[in-house]
Amino acid sequence: MALLPQVGRRTVEALLDRHARKLAEHSLMLVHGQYAAGSATTFTAEVGERTRRVTVRDESSVLGVLAAWHSHRDEAAPGDLLVVTTGVDDDQLGWDLRGHAVHRRTLTVEKAEIVTQRFGATGLDVRMYREEWLLQALVDAEPAGRGWPRTAGVLTRDAALRALVVERLGLDHPDISPHGTGEAAVDADVLLAWSRTPAGPRRFAELGGTERAELKKWLGEVAGPAVPVLLALAETGRGHDAMALGLLGAALRDPAADPDVALAVGGLFGEAGPRRGEIGAFTDAVEGTLLRWIGEAAGSVDARHKVFAVLQRADDLARDAGLSAGLSGSRFLLSSFAAQLAAVVEGAHTSPAQGEGALAELTGHALAGLFPDRVRVAEMSVRLARWLRQEPPAVVSVATGVRDHVAEWGWVDRALSVLWVGDPGGDATVARSLRELYEDGRARRERLDEQFARHLAGWTQHATAQQPGGCLVVENVLDAVVRPLATGGAPLVIVLDGMSSAVAAQLGEEAEREGWQEIVPRPGEGARRTRLAAVSMLPSITRTSRASLLGGTTTAGGQSAETSGFAAFWKKRRKDAVLFHKASIGGDAGHFLAQELTSALASDAVVGVVLNTIDDALDSGQQGQRTVWSLGDITYLRELLAAARSYARPVVLVADHGHVIDRGRGRLTPAADGGGSARWRPDSDAGDGEVVLSGPRVLEGGGTITAPWNEDIRYAARRAGYHGGASLAEITVPVLVLLPSKELAPRDWEPLPREQAAPTWWKAAVATPVEVPEPRPESAAQPVRKPARSPRRQDEELFGTDDVVMPEAAPETTPAPVTLGGRVVASEVYEAQKEYVRKAPEGKVVAAVIDALAAAGGTMSPAALAAAISATGRVRRNIEGFVATVQRLLNLEGYPVLGFVDAGHAVKLDVALLRDQFLADEARAGSRPSSPRKETS
Repeated sequence: MALLPQVGRRTVEALLDRHARKLAEHSLMLVHGQYAAGSATTFTAEVGERTRRVTVRDESSVLGVLAAWHSHRDEAAPGDLLVVTTGVDDDQLGWDLRGHAVHRRTLTVEKAEIVTQRFGATGLDVRMYREEWLLQALVDAEPAGRGWPRTAGVLTRDAALRALVVERLGLDHPDISPHGTGEAAVDADVLLAWSRTPAGPRRFAELGGTERAELKKWLGEVAGPAVPVLLALAETGRGHDAMALGLLGAALRDPAADPDVALAVGGLFGEAGPRRGEIGAFTDAVEGTLLRWIGEAAGSVDARHKVFAVLQRADDLARDAGLSAGLSGSRFLLSSFAAQLAAVVEGAHTSPAQGEGALAELTGHALAGLFPDRVRVAEMSVRLARWLRQEPPAVVSVATGVRDHVAEWGWVDRALSVLWVGDPGGDATVARSLRELYEDGRARRERLDEQFARHLAGWTQHATAQQPGGCLVVENVLDAVVRPLATGGAPLVIVLDGMSSAVAAQLGEEAEREGWQEIVPRPGEGARRTRLAAVSMLPSITRTSRASLLGGTTTAGGQSAETSGFAAFWKKRRKDAVLFHKASIGGDAGHFLAQELTSALASDAVVGVVLNTIDDALDSGQQGQRTVWSLGDITYLRELLAAARSYARPVVLVADHGHVIDRGRGRLTPAADGGGSARWRPDSDAGDGEVVLSGPRVLEGGGTITAPWNEDIRYAARRAGYHGGASLAEITVPVLVLLPSKELAPRDWEPLPREQAAPTWWKAAVATPVEVPEPRPESAAQPVRKPARSPRRQDEELFGTDDVVMPEAAPETTPAPVTLGGRVVASEVYEAQKEYVRKAPEGKVVAAVIDALAAAGGTMSPAALAAAISATGRVRRNIEGFVATVQRLLNLEGYPVLGFVDAGHAVKLDVALLRDQFLADEARAGSRPSSPRKETS
């Protein structure tokens, strides 16, 4: 006897729906087949437009079928239906029974017809008629309630399999496909996410063997070679670990991998037994998916948890299998990230070059974006190492000390603060190396503070606002810095109480990224452009320094003195002015800023605002382990900058004094008479680490005080930070002049892009383009130059027509350009591209742009790029328009060789793509100059 076809509940429901019209007259349906064991025998179903109760009986004899019918007729409620599955022939059942059944016969299950009907299709792909497993699966797996998605026309095999996979595997799970079944994708990315769901892999493992094999085969064809490996792991109960295992598969990428490592990896994949090449494809897919998740983790807590669950499991598996050492170069393991971070810090302590090499590896690690604080520690280690390798600096005067501090040593303090806090990951090895590097840097900084204090003691005896000894003093900031700005628009003066040079460096960088342009007075011949800095009043406390700053004169006092002094200073200059302190800045409900402040900003008055966030954090202990200050961390600052931009106001960010941070190892030395404050005392008996200051700018202690230059000395209870002392970090008053538009710049003031504001050691060392003459054959004629003449005016051409007598030799003897930019503009591709650009810039200007960007690592601010162009003797006022023109020259066929990034606040050059586009022939022909040269790239 032939086996009867299996009939499940879904088949029964499909038959009921198909014969709904006949069932309006009959309550019995006979089906040829055997009802699947375990399927529900009583349920309700939608039949036509009615919901009816259905009873299913499986009977193998005529008597059984008759008994089931009679029982149903006697006991069932009106409208109930009986479905009998049986293998008994119609001839044996007789007409009496069959007369009560739908179509008066036993119905044969035609799965192809059922599938066609359930999808609403007009027909099936011919291949599906030969795949009994697929038809049966489609009948059995039909989603309850919503049914299969409707298909217009022929149901293709791929569409059917896609629908089946989504339903069988649960790919419409909200964690995988938030848009629902209709939008569910079937690819490796989705299936890897599916492997992390609680029941996903188990659903696949519970399918029949034939169906698993066929789905695995089809998914491998449409979703890539990684999917069969994933599904094989799901079959063996390792589906939830699949992504973690994929990360470990990276150990096999190296053809020379240790056989023990390969064996260990193979053991982890167990019964799944993929080949080495299949593991490689699987690893690539896992890493690609994880990169996307890492990108999402920045703005999603759930995504971050998802990433770390995979990473932690991968590390656990690697440790248990003894693979951690073999995977130390992995870009995706937590342990390899920690190892590479340790290599940076240890390398930096050995040499900057070694640290830089290790840092390049760390920043290329896929997890670097998850740990910006830890990467910052590594960067600061290398930066401090570069500074320590330089010739030890010295303080030669108060004026140069303050200028050098804001330009160089404040950045050192910024790095030291990060190193002091240490690695957030808590790695003990890293901590030891950081401590050693910190101590080396701190020792050099202390020597500078000591030297500065000696000069400060002598300078203070005679320095005044009228005779400042070459310094900008805090009481002259309004007149020397703010007053010139008033010619372009009424300035906004924002006093950031306690802002140190280290904090100013961070705020200046962020302000430029948000579109502000810092400017400084044009320096003297040969001098470097640096950020402005003033000398605080003494002692360097709020009562003396802020009152003197805002009053424009040597004075001391509180808020009332500051308010009246600010108004009086500007009244003498025939300008209205108003000053706002903490209590008058915030607005009422619905207004972030007070109405009075907003009205003042909209007027022509000079406006001053005092923000106490930094000083309050130091005083109340809220500084904590903070190593980074942003514009958003300082209450009201970002909103004030936005208002200033809207009213086209120049902005001056200025401190009244700086501060030092408590490092937990300070010593308390109370003043003899209990006077003074945390960092000064009214005595004249300086001890170790202290200096006596006396003179007309000392406004406390009767004109004489003792103040420590050593940051570990304090005279009051411990707090997060202190001010009032004689260290460079406390005495230096950073001044940032920010413009929303360069048109507001006063005469003889110039931009200070962040590349120039930062010291040279802050950035990675790069090669400088050097023109090296190409050796020439003896027979080549040489150019004959005329005797040197007087220096050329700035507005003259770089080479005049009478500067060089051209040689008679053939042109091919001319040396090839050495710099990257020179070779690009000399290439045939560039010459051809110029034909399509009207009024293309001179080749030397474009070459200078390319070389400057390459030397800066590929990215520069527009202001710095403009400075590089100016060095060629050409001035570009509209840098945005100029970059757009150069883009037309370099961006062949739309490839982004050059463009703006960071919301238009930086220009980026893709050096690798530039080489591919313009110098491909050179690389193929090996025509790059063979003589030793330095090149920016």
